[in-house]
Amino acid sequence: MELNLEQIQRVETITKEDFLGTYVARQKPVVIEHLIDDWPAYQKWNLQYLKQLAGDRIVPLYDDRPVASERKFNEPHASMNMSDYIDLLNKKPTNYRIFLYNLLKEVPELQNDFRYPNLGLKFMKKLPFLFFGGSGAKVFMHYDIDLANILHFHFHGKKQCILFPPSETKYLYKVPHSLISHEDIDFTDPNFEKWPALKKAKGYITELKHGETLYMPEGYWHQMTYMTPGFSMSIRSVAKNMSNFTEATYNVFIMRYLDNFMRKIKGPKWIEYKNLKAISRTNKINGYD
Repeated sequence: MELNLEQIQRVETITKEDFLGTYVARQKPVVIEHLIDDWPAYQKWNLQYLKQLAGDRIVPLYDDRPVASERKFNEPHASMNMSDYIDLLNKKPTNYRIFLYNLLKEVPELQNDFRYPNLGLKFMKKLPFLFFGGSGAKVFMHYDIDLANILHFHFHGKKQCILFPPSETKYLYKVPHSLISHEDIDFTDPNFEKWPALKKAKGYITELKHGETLYMPEGYWHQMTYMTPGFSMSIRSVAKNMSNFTEATYNVFIMRYLDNFMRKIKGPKWIEYKNLKAISRTNKINGYD
């Protein structure tokens, strides 16, 4: 048995009116295949190009180790310079990823290679983030702290994206006071005996190639698997739904600080409590307790 996933709808190009009316208003994901063909980045952005421009920059790295009480919210696991990291990506599979790194701030030249699409959303111009991963690297299932509308542009290679709308949260073993599902779940090969509620979840799947754009609506869960070494850039627009905006405000200004405080006070017991609560709460809601 596999997850109940349908292919994300694809379009070659799209108008602002169609994007807003068909996808943003209905909060449906879409892949736009040729949105950025006229960007300089479409021709220029690959791992070697970034190595040339930013090889001396020290970058934060994350791997697939479980959340630990001794680390703060989104604290990196290691660091190295960009040149060595890209060499590592090209040499062999690695779990090390770059996550939420504002490389455009560190390397201003990159800002000349792209422009914000005219799709009717007001994008936050100071928050374009880059994400890198090696072949086989996986990003755990999560949703973003600000519940933003996101355009996710992929470069250099392929990555698989699994999405779930917020309506499916009750099936995903969400960890309380966090933005993630239980980290023991492998969404690419789920164990339904251990995680029975997943059988009820309905989501989406796609495979992004170089130059393709994925629209992820507000608060969508997403899990990424790098099928080859590569990187992506995300730009975001503030949540328009008032309940999402309220939750985003709580997440940014209260939740993450509360979680860091509890990790400091209770240590591993806090992490264990949250993981157990994710299981008991989800199974109870869905009649599996």
